[in-house]
Amino acid sequence: MNTLHPIIMDVFEEEDYMYHENISYDDYPTVCEKGEIRSFAAIFLPVMYSLCLVTGLAGNVLVVAIYAYHKRLKTMTDAFLSHLAVADLLLLVTLPFWAADAARGWELGEVVCKVVSACYTVNFNCCMLLLACISLDRYQALARVQGRDQRGRLLRVFTRRHCWKVCLVVWMTALLLGLPDLILSEVRLASSRNVCLAIYPTSMGRGGKAVLEVVEVLLGFLLPLLVMVICYWSVGRALKDLPVESRGKKWRALRVLLIVVGVFVVTQLPYNVLKVYRAMDSVYTLVTHCGASKALDQAAQVTESLALTHCCLNPILYAFVGSSFRQHMMKVAKKFEQKRRKRNRRESPAEDEGMEMAYNSASQETNTFSI
Repeated sequence: MNTLHPIIMDVFEEEDYMYHENISYDDYPTVCEKGEIRSFAAIFLPVMYSLCLVTGLAGNVLVVAIYAYHKRLKTMTDAFLSHLAVADLLLLVTLPFWAADAARGWELGEVVCKVVSACYTVNFNCCMLLLACISLDRYQALARVQGRDQRGRLLRVFTRRHCWKVCLVVWMTALLLGLPDLILSEVRLASSRNVCLAIYPTSMGRGGKAVLEVVEVLLGFLLPLLVMVICYWSVGRALKDLPVESRGKKWRALRVLLIVVGVFVVTQLPYNVLKVYRAMDSVYTLVTHCGASKALDQAAQVTESLALTHCCLNPILYAFVGSSFRQHMMKVAKKFEQKRRKRNRRESPAEDEGMEMAYNSASQETNTFSI
């Protein structure tokens, strides 16, 4: 359940009190007016979501196209990368809806509100869980190469034969996390415009909302982070034992691991820390001043936008960095070039031969990290 939607700055007014997604202002002596927060979001969020949409679509569409039309899913990592690209794309297609909501309000009805809210949450959490699966598969590959059968048995479910089962569990877990948004999201009038947000029944109480928030943080952030740190720490230790003549490749591989973990922490940690704080606030009412509430809402807009940038970086961090995937990209480019040459027979043979040699040379690069 993702309560940090682009409409987190909106306040639902009812008579003499105000209701926020995570913060109840029943005890406030005066109304907390958040017009400037909505004005900031109307400019900031559409710009950020547009950038994420353009860059994310370019990278993830290319990954899906390579796997769909050329590269077979030979390994578990291939399967996870293809599912990750699909989840990223499904998440990205919800951003135009939230950008329009931030700028003009929700104008598409309650059914679309529920579907888009659930799609956002499901695919965001699915991406995080798939990153953990990729880390486990890389560790499993290392254990297999080093002949650690006793450790390999602990991860024997991570085999090509069970790949579809692992992916099914990931998607089902993400779907369960998205059910609250599908059920509870509604369209309400707030500050003279409609907004799409999750309305919790009074029977759930503040504790129910907090529990859902904490569960999402545990499964969507802490679990993937823990798996990544443990697995990549083991991979890093193994790389340090490589012979001296492989020192260059070793440090390039270690740098890739550090970048992968570092980017995950930088993009996801602020967002999830804020979610935990909001969950605690819904139980213990930590925010008691209007200024603090405004600062919290604005921080939520910025940190969630930062978290979304990870779906734009996933193709670079997990697909394009691999020499095998790059080789397949070059093969696809070579096929397109060959088709172009067939349509343009009038070009000189020397130019065609030079172009083919250039593509063949580029496709032989294998200097990036691979287990």
